[in-house]
Amino acid sequence: MRTASGSGRTWFITGASRGLGHAFAEAALERGDRVAAAARTITPELFAERHAERLLTLPLDVTDRTAVFAAVARAAEHFGELDIVVNNAGTMSSGMVEEFTEAEARAQFEVNLFGALWVSQAALPHLRARGAGHIVQISSIAALSGFPSTSMYSASKFALEGMSEALAMEAEPFGINLTIVQPGGYWTDLYSTTANATPLKPYAQLRADLEKQWAENSVDSAPALAAEALLKLVDSETPPLRLILGSMVYDLAVDITHARLETWSSWEPISRSAEHPTPTPT
Repeated sequence: MRTASGSGRTWFITGASRGLGHAFAEAALERGDRVAAAARTITPELFAERHAERLLTLPLDVTDRTAVFAAVARAAEHFGELDIVVNNAGTMSSGMVEEFTEAEARAQFEVNLFGALWVSQAALPHLRARGAGHIVQISSIAALSGFPSTSMYSASKFALEGMSEALAMEAEPFGINLTIVQPGGYWTDLYSTTANATPLKPYAQLRADLEKQWAENSVDSAPALAAEALLKLVDSETPPLRLILGSMVYDLAVDITHARLETWSSWEPISRSAEHPTPTPT
């Protein structure tokens, strides 16, 4: 049953206790929307008291599929509907490929891929029943390309985007939009809470070079700017499949795309020579 009046929409946002997720929730509440804010540790006190009637806080570990389905169902029952689902919960692991243990590698995927997958699966029946809705997958600059020391993080975000591209085509016939958002740097605690693999000595110089590069070239913005962009996205009648947030990410995406086009073009004869239709082998 709906617990608040108004013409605003209902959001389900994961990772809403801090960083981008909290900024998204605050922005939605400020304009009169209803928000089911989910996170491992979350309380109503994290939000302005004036929003209490339009806020539902849900303690949630997105890696627990059963808990995810229960939380989404509770949000839909509480507000009477779901309109926008934002898969923002995520973690970051740092380390060279050789340095990761099996447990560390799997843990990165549990949150960044499977957490978003469970939430998407749980939300789809509610959105399909309405014949409308918008799923927003918060990806990363790391999904544009793999970078040294971000291998598992990049891999999890690449996987998220591959799943989401397929989901976008599957959901479109039911009137459901999906957008993959690729943000650049924002002042969140993502970096301070990064899980680090045990470093191996041969990579010491590369690690030092990377730290120097990041210290000199880091560009970080206020999360509120990402929230403003998100509101414009969900208000659009024709939202894109992908949305880049930040000039640095935009320029990098263009450069990476051009480099790939040049490589594909230079190797085109070899690529085409590897295909020639033949009858089914007997």
